[in-house]
Amino acid sequence: MALSYKGRRRLAMLALVVGLPAYIVACVTVVNLAERALGRPSILLEFVIYAALGVAWAFPLKSVFQGVGGADPDAEPPVYLDDAVREADKLREKYEIKK
Repeated sequence: MALSYKGRRRLAMLALVVGLPAYIVACVTVVNLAERALGRPSILLEFVIYAALGVAWAFPLKSVFQGVGGADPDAEPPVYLDDAVREADKLREKYEIKK
């Protein structure tokens, strides 16, 4: 079952507000436990570990975040003032009404 646009937006917000901070805490905890057990790695290796963990969280959630930043595809298109003015001008021309 595919999530609706609203459902994807809510899930994406939940993932960013709750899931990402929890993931960060979990990653730092695991790296610190590994550091205690194995000793501190070189600064370059530590940077690579944190960079890989920093990118890895996004891959499972890619389908949730895809298309969330845009407009709702099922919503009615908004009517802008320019569109209403153009439509009024067309009607004036059609019925030969002077401004």
